[in-house]
Amino acid sequence: MNLMDGGLGPQAPAESRGRASGLPLEVLSNVFGFPDFRGLQAEAVQHVVDGGDALVLMPTGAGKSICYQVPALCRPGTAVVVSPLIALMDDQVAALRQSGVSAGALHSELTTAENNRVWRALNDGTLDLLYVSPERLLSQGTQECLARLAIALVAVDEAHCVSAWGHEFRPEYRALARLGSLFEGVPRMALTATADPRTRDDILAALDMRGARVFAASFHRANLHIAALAKAGETQQLADFLGRHPGETGIIYCGSRVKTERTAAALVARRLPASAFHAGLPAEQKRDLLARFRSGEPVIICATIAFGMGIDRPDVRFVVHLDMPDSPESYYQQIGRAGRDGERADTLLLYGGEDIARARHWLAQSSAPEAEQAIKRGRLEAMIKLCETVECRTRSLLGCFGETLEQPCGHCDCCLSPAATFDATLAARQALSAVYRTGQRFGAMHVIGVLCGVASEMATRCGHDKLAVFGIGRDHGVEFWRGVFRQLIAHGALATSSGEYKTLSLVEAVARPILRGEVTLAFREEPTGTRAARNSERRERRAAAALPADAPSGAAALLGALKGWRSAEAKTQGVPPYVIFHDSVLHDIALIRPASLAALGEIKGVGASKLVRYGAALLELLR
Repeated sequence: MNLMDGGLGPQAPAESRGRASGLPLEVLSNVFGFPDFRGLQAEAVQHVVDGGDALVLMPTGAGKSICYQVPALCRPGTAVVVSPLIALMDDQVAALRQSGVSAGALHSELTTAENNRVWRALNDGTLDLLYVSPERLLSQGTQECLARLAIALVAVDEAHCVSAWGHEFRPEYRALARLGSLFEGVPRMALTATADPRTRDDILAALDMRGARVFAASFHRANLHIAALAKAGETQQLADFLGRHPGETGIIYCGSRVKTERTAAALVARRLPASAFHAGLPAEQKRDLLARFRSGEPVIICATIAFGMGIDRPDVRFVVHLDMPDSPESYYQQIGRAGRDGERADTLLLYGGEDIARARHWLAQSSAPEAEQAIKRGRLEAMIKLCETVECRTRSLLGCFGETLEQPCGHCDCCLSPAATFDATLAARQALSAVYRTGQRFGAMHVIGVLCGVASEMATRCGHDKLAVFGIGRDHGVEFWRGVFRQLIAHGALATSSGEYKTLSLVEAVARPILRGEVTLAFREEPTGTRAARNSERRERRAAAALPADAPSGAAALLGALKGWRSAEAKTQGVPPYVIFHDSVLHDIALIRPASLAALGEIKGVGASKLVRYGAALLELLR
């Protein structure tokens, strides 16, 4: 499979790219098939076309790539795009070639023929966009070649990799500060979907772009339905969630390589199409998994964070976290891989007190400077607060990026199934007292047994059945106390040990005021099972890839035929189906049933090149 070919079939005429006029809107329409820019795209594009530097902050699926691809075709010369991943480069190049744009990439997995093809086009000055890694860009040979050419612009994609405060920092990106001197007078762009205010400032400083104009769109994605649940039988909670997404593609993030393999094996045993992905797999196996994921077939990837960045598949319908991320930035980046097509996508985060305690422990063991630890500690605590919030979860998440959502979102779990709270002051004092009285050397379940008055062999042997705290919490069940202990850990009043057997101990500065009755606490009531997620699903569930209820007769069958044609075409060309047409384009074709090339060309997403390539075949299928 050669994803770099960008497809077979007739090529679009050169003038269809709109480059002769250099007008951004004409390029957008002729090349990409869109009648208008969205949001801040028009301003950002014109600013760069005019020669200005820009930092573009837009959520996944908002069209960041258009912000550099259109100026690349409006300005003379070749645009250079710095990208961190081969998969991301290949997807972008394949999609651009589908639209009749001369694009290429330079990376280690190219065939000799493709490598020669790119260099030849580059030296001939016929390459519109060149995708390249930072290491390759800053190599002497590449610099010498580019120095002889007219450069339209330099774009740094996934720019959060530049920042030492970013969640996916890559040291090699720091050398990109030299771009200003290497390409003097050439407009530069930095683009990312995830950056809090501190990271934004660091990106601009690291790239020596302090004078760049910042285009920051809202990070609110209304199609993304986020939910979080305390772990209460992780396996069953995951099974319940997946049961509501039959035949759909999704990603399950795990905190370790072993857990990805264990989770994938459990899902395969349930006859689900699951595979594990992590950095320790052989390169060939990783390539095969990526190709399978990009092919368009329904698949569930159980992965570490080694999977996902730059994967452009638009129809990922869900993302699940089985372990808590260490920051809201990481969390938002990962859930952002769902629903890139604008259709509803669901996310679920399962978290527990052990996750919280483990994250705090590893941070405390870090040898990083105190200033850096303080920043990471703040982000971790923001992530913990996001898990335990009883208010609009989307609003809390956006707040981590400096954005204020005026009204509750109406589509997160806290909005759809508001959590009840209770006065936990007495229960917290009882729990902390029980930890203290049992010597701060036992795990949560033993202490809960003491609170509930369970005369276990261990409790009897240690004399805990004689303590004043024995049985004082028997009015509540085990699940209630599990929730209290988890929330005390989240609150910072309890810590757990790092050994195999997790023992609880008091964090005196936080626990003492609670024990003295100097503070009051309100905790969330624990839902039974996965009630919150089920209620959300019952109250609002979209039919994935479904047509409107009033769709014309035969539209559903036609949509199926169009998808079948696209799959066959993608297989023939060796490209992902979504680089030919997104689902939304096929939906519109099925509903409108255009009867001529002119009518087909009016559909959003059908540019001039694709009209030449596929117009006749589509009209024949429609007839």
